[in-house]
Amino acid sequence: MTKEDSKSSSDTNQLYLNAAIGFLSVLLLVLVAALFTRIVYPRIFNERSELQSQLISEVIQIEVLNGCGVPGIANAYTGLLRANGFDVVETGNFETFDLQETVIISRSGVMDNAYRVANALGVSEQNVIQESSADFYLDVSVVIGHDYEKLNTD
Repeated sequence: MTKEDSKSSSDTNQLYLNAAIGFLSVLLLVLVAALFTRIVYPRIFNERSELQSQLISEVIQIEVLNGCGVPGIANAYTGLLRANGFDVVETGNFETFDLQETVIISRSGVMDNAYRVANALGVSEQNVIQESSADFYLDVSVVIGHDYEKLNTD
């Protein structure tokens, strides 16, 4: 091996080493910047407020469940509730189909939202119950019972 071959090989190795150091330096700067922004701007967690009456939301998120067994009844009332300005995020079947009267369930703990839905459907306030849980990310569940023909359809 001559001096020139040795020098050329050494120059190539030096070039690779400098490129690797440069790449790692840029990577270190990006990681430090990310750490800095995480400290300065921490993540905001979306949690429901414990305050009841002060934070009644403008948009009430609802799930509509079929509790009477009539095919398509949940979808029919979904359209009606959406036309009245409610945000129906889910439809489906209730655990049983033997519900005689329609029930409104407050999932968020804000009973005023449940009463607004009950008033829109013409459901008695006696059929509004509260079952709050952190697992639910909606405000109200509407379970349509066998009395669906008596509900408001406007």
